[in-house]
Amino acid sequence: MFPTARCLAAKPSGFLKRSVEEFGRLSRIAWNNEALHTPTKPYVLLDFEDESSVASCKTMADRVVGGFSTASLDYVPADAATNSPAHARFHGSISTKLPKNWRVERTGYAAFRNLDRGFWLFGRLFWDVDPYTYLALRVKSDGRRYTVNIQTDSIVETDIHQHRLYTRHHRVQPSFSTSNADSSDLADQLYPNGSIPAALSDIPPESIVMSSGSASATTSGGTGWETILLPFNSFVRTNHGMVVEPQTSIIRQRIKSVGIGLTDRVEGPYDLRIQKIWATNGMSEAEIEEERRICGADALPVDEGVKTGWTGEVVGKGQKESQSQRESVKETAQGEPKAKGLKGLKDEWEA
Repeated sequence: MFPTARCLAAKPSGFLKRSVEEFGRLSRIAWNNEALHTPTKPYVLLDFEDESSVASCKTMADRVVGGFSTASLDYVPADAATNSPAHARFHGSISTKLPKNWRVERTGYAAFRNLDRGFWLFGRLFWDVDPYTYLALRVKSDGRRYTVNIQTDSIVETDIHQHRLYTRHHRVQPSFSTSNADSSDLADQLYPNGSIPAALSDIPPESIVMSSGSASATTSGGTGWETILLPFNSFVRTNHGMVVEPQTSIIRQRIKSVGIGLTDRVEGPYDLRIQKIWATNGMSEAEIEEERRICGADALPVDEGVKTGWTGEVVGKGQKESQSQRESVKETAQGEPKAKGLKGLKDEWEA
């Protein structure tokens, strides 16, 4: 079998290409003095409109221990008829059936993440998202209880920082499909301090940013796509699915992988579409055109902090602040309506 041109094009970047790309990124940061102020431009981690990003990911499921759940990650080309962007489709089926192996007590999970990013001229390649507040995901969800997973270059390699992927289609499901007694014992193991962390509960914390549209994808102007911003400082440190103490913050300078998992143990098919995953400080004016094109009526608004550079003055030389911008900044400062994005998060910390 000979590889086709499409297969070759979809292969992950090689050593030289990775080095050139990283040099280019760091050069742009130095040339534009971006390290001297809070970034207003997004830092893309996984762009699934590029088929090579899908090829650079791996899937995982309980089949490795004899289970029966399945997981696939496929590239879906753009569809002009439905105004759908090219994206990755994470799909399969969850099964809680136990294998004939007395060592396996629980099954029913599936996940994907990017492969190890490899090396460049100065060692192992990591994502440095230290200047950013949020992890942003543009997804089209079937409503199941997905979890976002971040792995860093930490002392304990099996540690994973997790956050529930809340969407407008999020459906609250029973935490566990086992009996009440088994459920209580399992909850004690997963949450040793006796309470479920806010980032893993069924109710979205106020610190995340998500569209406030209808929960129906059939509403006027709705496309089913939405963008969710999850604060990096809200992720919960876990190990093999269990919350561990003491809790530590994500090492944002050395992120190894980003992925999404499904561990709700609810039997049946699942289907999640992902267009892009990136680090950001809020929705910028440069991003809003793409956001509105893909998400339609459910698009997030421009973050006022990003627009004004967190100083109350509009970003950009030679620009005059319009009356509407001044009124928007004034309303945000007064808290009516409630500020979103980085400014809203700062207000919440100081409250």
